[in-house]
Amino acid sequence: MICLDRNDRNFRFRIVFLQKLDKMELRQLKYFVRAAELLNFTHAADELFITQSTLSHQIKELETSLNVFLFDRIGRRVKLTESGEIMLEYARKTIRQAEEGKQVLMDLNNLKTGKIIIGSTYGLVNLLLQSVTEFNEEFPDIQIQIVLGSTADLMQKMRSYEIDCMLSFMPSTEDSQLDVMPLFSANLSLILHKSHSWSKLKKITFQKITELPLVLPSQSYSVRNFLDETLLKNNVKLNAKIEINDIHSLLELVNTRKWFTILMDTSLFHFSELIAVPIDSKNITREATITFPSGIYRKASLVLFHNLIKKKLIQE
Repeated sequence: MICLDRNDRNFRFRIVFLQKLDKMELRQLKYFVRAAELLNFTHAADELFITQSTLSHQIKELETSLNVFLFDRIGRRVKLTESGEIMLEYARKTIRQAEEGKQVLMDLNNLKTGKIIIGSTYGLVNLLLQSVTEFNEEFPDIQIQIVLGSTADLMQKMRSYEIDCMLSFMPSTEDSQLDVMPLFSANLSLILHKSHSWSKLKKITFQKITELPLVLPSQSYSVRNFLDETLLKNNVKLNAKIEINDIHSLLELVNTRKWFTILMDTSLFHFSELIAVPIDSKNITREATITFPSGIYRKASLVLFHNLIKKKLIQE
């Protein structure tokens, strides 16, 4: 729902947009959104499988119908104007609503087809891949697209309606735009090769971990932020030699037996030689969650996927 505030300095533009929305073609809005995301007409035209002249013409028509400039053209470079920034928000919502309308009709006809786009952080990839395999066996006509990334990256994609839901360790929030639902609990753990003598330990303290050469995830990952907060509370400083923004590469380094890391105990996907030893400390548990955009029609296929995950976790 679009809320209008007369005190908003962009109120006039919002009114104009709503008055002319029914005259705009959905195609033009899709062209505008991709050009706005890439800020490159050539690349946007290539992704949309149209010529650059067609893209430029359609965006020009959109600007003419709104009587505003959506882009500043600076030589070969473009950037969004203030009106373009506002327009991007509404264009995405309009495209999403059109897709929702089509999905509602499909659901009413009980057609188990369509597409769902699922985002996931690395720590939950194992759960995701097991779930989508079972889901595909039960609903083979529903297409699934998987997007991996950090919590921050996926949150941005969710707010721009690029993914339908997100598996992560994001905690519950008062953000009215998000529905965050708990799945299960996981523990912050030391990750090491099973050949190391400490792999037999039931638990390990932060104090012992200070002796180890560590490779840690970069601060773009929520698990790193959670670790830093925990270390601060425990007044501990670790011997971090390397930081990396790719969890799979990080685990590859640990698999060489030269390095150690700290992650959630669910992060050992495809690394059978590695062991997760729980850290002996307070408040090291995080809740794995599934997050949906709030206030948006939740397609039947997405509900089916969520139900399958819940059922799977209960059985385990």
